[in-house]
Amino acid sequence: MIELIQFPWSPFCIVQRRILEFSGAPFKITNIPNQDRSLVWKLTKQRYYGVPIIRDGKNVVFELNDDSQVIAKYLDEELGLGLFPSELEGVQSILWRTIENEIEGAAFRLNDIYWRENVPAAEQLQFLRFKERKFGRGCIGQWYAQRDDWLKLLEQKLLPFEEMLAHQPFLLGQRPRFVDFDLSGMLENFLYSGHYELPSVHSQIKDWHRRMGRLKKRDN
Repeated sequence: MIELIQFPWSPFCIVQRRILEFSGAPFKITNIPNQDRSLVWKLTKQRYYGVPIIRDGKNVVFELNDDSQVIAKYLDEELGLGLFPSELEGVQSILWRTIENEIEGAAFRLNDIYWRENVPAAEQLQFLRFKERKFGRGCIGQWYAQRDDWLKLLEQKLLPFEEMLAHQPFLLGQRPRFVDFDLSGMLENFLYSGHYELPSVHSQIKDWHRRMGRLKKRDN
């Protein structure tokens, strides 16, 4: 059985979890503390400390760099999902870089300002230390103060995806591809705290998001 090792609100973990749910294949989830990557370090033989990773029998699958999609491509091939057709290779590469930079950049900040609601008390010191070492002292407070600006930026960055969905049920046509799951994962991270809704002006995205939430491979 495939095992997904993750922490629940990570947008990149949500992407892989939703792909597994879509597949209908049995899988298990192992949640790890946000700041304790010792299990990941052990399973990858000290080659990787990020999340998510996949353990499938003797295979341990993890990303090679920030722009790779090793895990999703492994699941796609093993489970026969059709998420990476060769004719869409270039356009998907362009889109997922936009999704994982511009959309994710706004989404995770808006979720992280409610970090105390997500992170267990015993892990909060290390979580805050990690964030401030990466983004600067007081970063989360700054994001909270800039909340309205980040919401406006997210709405703006979603506009091209709204326009794409005005003409077809999924981002690249009549069936879901990897970028649908990628965008959905970033938005699920944005919504995770329960403090937000998707922008009301983006009615196509709201409808697509509802469909993505219940989509199964057998439906395609």
